[in-house]
Parts: sequence; C-alpha cells; structure tokens
Amino acid sequence: MRNPTLQQLLGIELPIIQAPMAGVQGSALAIAVSNAGGLGSLPCAMLGPDAIRNELTAIKAQTDRPFNVNFFCHVPPPANAEREAFWRASLSPYYAEFGIDAKTIPTGPGRMPFTAETAQVLSEFKPAVVSFHFGLPSAELLARLRSWGAKVLSSATTVEEARWLEAHGVDAIIAQGLEAGGHRGMFLSDDLTTQVSTFALLPQILREVRRPVIAAGGIADPKGVAAAIKLGAAGVQIGTAYLLCPEATTNPVHRAALKSDAARHTALTNLFTGRLARGIVNRVMKELGPISPAVPAFPLAIGGIAPLRARAESQGSGDFSPLWAGQNVSGCKDIPAAELTRQLAAELH
Repeated sequence: MRNPTLQQLLGIELPIIQAPMAGVQGSALAIAVSNAGGLGSLPCAMLGPDAIRNELTAIKAQTDRPFNVNFFCHVPPPANAEREAFWRASLSPYYAEFGIDAKTIPTGPGRMPFTAETAQVLSEFKPAVVSFHFGLPSAELLARLRSWGAKVLSSATTVEEARWLEAHGVDAIIAQGLEAGGHRGMFLSDDLTTQVSTFALLPQILREVRRPVIAAGGIADPKGVAAAIKLGAAGVQIGTAYLLCPEATTNPVHRAALKSDAARHTALTNLFTGRLARGIVNRVMKELGPISPAVPAFPLAIGGIAPLRARAESQGSGDFSPLWAGQNVSGCKDIPAAELTRQLAAELH
C-alpha cells in the first residue's frame, strides 16, 4: 500500500510548508500561506498560553485551511550560577560600552517546551498539524494531540534521528539539512560533524524510513523545490525565503541584513540562545567566535545578550542580534506570502 502524498496526509493543495520562525512571525504569515494552499505554521516556543490562544483565535477567524503549530521539546536545564557569571563576564566589555549594569539583567527561561498546559490550549482549537523541534514530547502528550486527529511532524538532522522519530510514531519527518536557518533540530547528539547538507541527508533518510520525508534547508526557489521532490521528498519546508514578506514581523535591522552582502556569510552559533542556530555573521559572532564554551545551556543564554541586542537595535545595529537566515537568501522577496508560496510551487506538475 502506497503512502499518501503530503497533500493527502495534511489536507493541503501544495507540498509547501512555511517553516515556523519564532521571533520573526505571528499568525499573519501562517494565515497567508495556508490560504494560498500551502501549510502555514505558527511558532509557539516564545508564546505563553494566553498568547497561543490569541494567535490561534486569529488563525481560525481568517482561514478554514489546515495549519501547523510548532513547539520545542528541550528539557529546561537547571540554573548554573557559575556558568552564568562566566558568560556575563565575557560580555562585560559590551555592557560597559553601552552603559548597561549587569546586575540589573534578569535571568529567565527564554523558551518553554511543550507541556500539558499548552496541550490543553491546543485542544480548544484542534489544529490539523503539530510539529516539534528537538525530538518529541512524552507519549502521553502525543496521545492528547492524536485524540483529535492531529498529524505530528518533527525534525531530523541525521539518519539516526529519523529512525528514532519513525519508531516513536511521527506521521512525517522533516529532514533538516545543514544549510537551514535558525536552530538545528539536533536531539540525539550534539556532535556537529554529524550534520550534512539537505541533498546529502534527504536520500539517506529516504532509504531508511517509510514515513513521508520533507526536505528543509537551502531551498529557496521553484527549481530547488522541484529538485527536492524529484529526489524523493514528499514536500519541502521553507523559512528564509519568507523573511521579507510583508506578513512576517522581521524587524528593520534584520530585513536590512538580509538585503545586504552580509547575508552571504552565515554561521552556526550558540551565542544567542545556548543552542546551535544559523544566522548572518555579525560583530559579536566575529569577536567572541560563533561557538563559545562560555555560553549557558539553552535557553538560559538568552538573558545575558538580550539587553545588548535591544540597545544596539535601538541604534539601528544588528551587532548583537540573532539574524537567523539559511545559507541561501537568494529567494527572499518582498512580496505577499501567498504569491511567494504559489511561485515556489510553479515548477511542480
């Protein structure tokens, strides 16, 4: 028996998933992509229960198409005062430069994992698709989602992760290549040498699993979409190309960086959150090195650098901002997201 197509599985017209991008979008982008026939996604890792409820209310009011809600599955680390102090000491020259008193900077979680409370909020709206990054939540929480028929997706960055996800019952696997912007979905290993490009990873995963596989990372135009499908992907997940759309909430500093020559230089960095993520190289990444052992565990690193980001951005600078972007920004277009979605599928027959 043949697997259903991604369109049949998710109830969509086009095999295009808009990547959930926390911090640079809300419901408007998800609504536009879903209404265009793709699968719009709402990132919820930075949202509390009330904010999730508000965004889902907005989506339900403006589309009757399927949409995806996305969550992180990390285990919050215990506070480590020594490591936090060391990290802030590393940042102290910058605090002095901007006149920031380090003692006034709060510590906090920054990103929350999927919980029973968020599952309860979702049960009020019954989204058709729920996706995860950094693995999966507990079997009990997955059962809650499946109780209303939700399809479950999650990211794999290696063949081993793809096998693990299939064994734990996902409906489709997102193969996240090394080119992808934002956080790496790594969850079985933190060994960077295991990470390979999208078109190397995709066929490896396809050989090892029976679930539909969605290609993600570096795909930014119709030819890239068609190539991924020809290679065997059931669909593609695209994020960076949507960052300049008017429906995205990408701030002016980030938009300017995406349009500049700087966008040709990206790197994986842990400086902004404590977990590896790809972004445009900026001052703090150059001066501290993109990957530092001083950084607190994810997501505790966020608090230390946040005031520097705020102060620099108020002056029009992205020197301390997580300018998330994939390696291929060539598809970024300042056009409505619905138009971009249809363009991306233009070479599919």
